Amino acid sequence: MSNSLVKIRDVHFSWDGRRDIYSGVDLDIPEGKVTAIMGPSGTGKTTMLRLIGGQLKPTQGSVEVAGQEIPKLNRKALYLARRRMGMLFQSGALLTDLSTFENIAFPIREHYDFSETMIRDIVLMKLELVGLRGARDLMPSELSGGMKRRVALARAIVLDPVLMMYDEPFTGLDPVTLGTIVTLIKELNNALGLTSVIVSHDIGETFSIADHVCILSEGKIVAAGSPEELKNSDSAFVQQFVNGHPDGPMPFHYPADDYAEDLLKGHKS
Repeated sequence: MSNSLVKIRDVHFSWDGRRDIYSGVDLDIPEGKVTAIMGPSGTGKTTMLRLIGGQLKPTQGSVEVAGQEIPKLNRKALYLARRRMGMLFQSGALLTDLSTFENIAFPIREHYDFSETMIRDIVLMKLELVGLRGARDLMPSELSGGMKRRVALARAIVLDPVLMMYDEPFTGLDPVTLGTIVTLIKELNNALGLTSVIVSHDIGETFSIADHVCILSEGKIVAAGSPEELKNSDSAFVQQFVNGHPDGPMPFHYPADDYAEDLLKGHKS
């Protein structure tokens, strides 16, 4: 795609040279859209976010974000590139000894030499966007799970990133908070002109806001398209994943030796 903010080409990755996570992944993340990366557990969805953010380097291939080849950046250049990326961690990852206000102010203080007045204005603007301006003085221990997720979201967008990444943003939320987070992701993407990448297992919520969906399996992108296109796919694998069918091409068992032979080995020893 010519208007892709993130371009991933022929990416290979494995942990310590053992089991391959990726074996030639090609992926485009269109600018200004919400892209979901989905797939069975253990297929490397969160690993993809780490490659995009530069926490990990591929063993082979290209990871380009906004025209920059992320694996080739030195420490200083990577630090600057990350100013343009926001990350919402599954746990929220708030700093427990800092107030809501100071959690959100932290990235600003780390990257810029702004006046306290400017920092205050920026933090309050971001808190207003997530509906928590009145909670600025609360500590993380005083926040509900959903409030923590929203504070973490405000912190992730405080530097006005061009790319937002969400790692399982819907996990462990009650229905009301879940609906709030789903709406916030879509509205912030449109209002702030972001490009968003969501890693999630939640088909319903993700399909309701995603413009583009990629499904990872066995080290490659096995399907990609709009939610509607995937729902109508004639692929047995895609239908099993999208509809949650227990039977299909996606195996239940992790690869292993023959069960009977495995049991007999213990008796022989």
